[in-house]
Amino acid sequence: MGVLVGGREVQITNPDKIFFPEAGFTKGDLVNYYMAVAEGAVRAVFNRPMALKRFVQGADGEAFFQKRAPSSRPPWIETAVLSFPSGNRAEEIVVRDAAQLAWVINLGCIDLNPHPVRADDLDHPDELRIDLDPMPGIPWSQVREVAMVARSVLDDTGLTGWPKTSGSRGFHIYCRIERRWTYPEVRRAAVAFAREVERRAPAIATSKWWKEERHGVFLDYNQNAKDRTIASAYSVRPTPDARVSTPLFWDEVPDCEPERFTLATVPARFAAMGDPASGMDAAVGSLEPLLELAARQEAAGLPDAPWPPHYARQAGEAPRVQPSRARHAGPTGRRRTTVPLVEIARAKTQKEAQAGLERWRARHPEVVPHLEPADVLVDAMRGRSSAWYRIRVNLSHVPAQLRPVQEPLEVDYDPWAAYRGRGAGSNDARE
Repeated sequence: MGVLVGGREVQITNPDKIFFPEAGFTKGDLVNYYMAVAEGAVRAVFNRPMALKRFVQGADGEAFFQKRAPSSRPPWIETAVLSFPSGNRAEEIVVRDAAQLAWVINLGCIDLNPHPVRADDLDHPDELRIDLDPMPGIPWSQVREVAMVARSVLDDTGLTGWPKTSGSRGFHIYCRIERRWTYPEVRRAAVAFAREVERRAPAIATSKWWKEERHGVFLDYNQNAKDRTIASAYSVRPTPDARVSTPLFWDEVPDCEPERFTLATVPARFAAMGDPASGMDAAVGSLEPLLELAARQEAAGLPDAPWPPHYARQAGEAPRVQPSRARHAGPTGRRRTTVPLVEIARAKTQKEAQAGLERWRARHPEVVPHLEPADVLVDAMRGRSSAWYRIRVNLSHVPAQLRPVQEPLEVDYDPWAAYRGRGAGSNDARE
């Protein structure tokens, strides 16, 4: 099927294919949605290289990541060449108009994942990205509360925040910044910001990188590290109800409910009220106040916060080791771990990992009543071209005499088996 977009004909293959089985939305519905909100969706990704996250079997299928632009593409599809912390380079898609957007969606991309840089300057981000990630069991009301604390910190540091739902469990706030600072400098500002929010609201917010140390809502500062991407504004997410990452006005945030914003509802909202983020490009701010805050925090003895595992160790970085793996001398002089943690499963899909967890729970019924929601740590891990899943359980709330020992994994998937000996990359926990 060919559709005419901005004077260009874009081929849409299998438009009747069901992409959201529970809601009944098809691939054609997904394309129509993006065309209805194209002004806002293109603005959110304009001139930004993006990794393609492709769901060729729909939202229920396994996604795979494609950094390199398909070699077979129309001549009007634009690209930019990025370098990554691994030393590799890739030619990625750049979207500047609605026709290019429709072409990307036809590849099976449900959400869009642009980098925080523009194609004309790949070394200096123009977005500070604040990602609020609630721990399991944390109510949405607490996410909103942390978002309002975050706004107060932005106000105090002279930055304008543009809020949006993530389309999943979390919340995003973007700030347009001058293109003066490198990725490490922007990340340093994000660390300072996260720590300040935690200082103001320690009972509900955390900047702790390791999941076993977190509580409440985590401010994921590492989303500002190079090669990290976040679903952009107006991205549909692969949820059963086709939820949308939706820009909001600040006066909507205290009462917003993410389930209200879906593929079915957002086009009418966009038509009626426009794009709340339309003024972002005109509200360019400086990172200097946050970098000054970072300097004060460091002078007070705070080291650089941990980086993701596949990044080179940084000067001044705290030890990059999970607390459960850190060892300290006990009274006998022998070393011992500090957090009682057991690993349950490593699986190709989250469904398989969760099934392994249920089998483990059934074998240890005496443990289950003592576990809190945040004690179950589910990690999406980056494989070579797709995610795999790890589940661990923190036994800190379980009486010592009831704690099970580490057992053989319920599911023991090796994401690198197919590439063994062919230069497989390193794991990247999306902590």
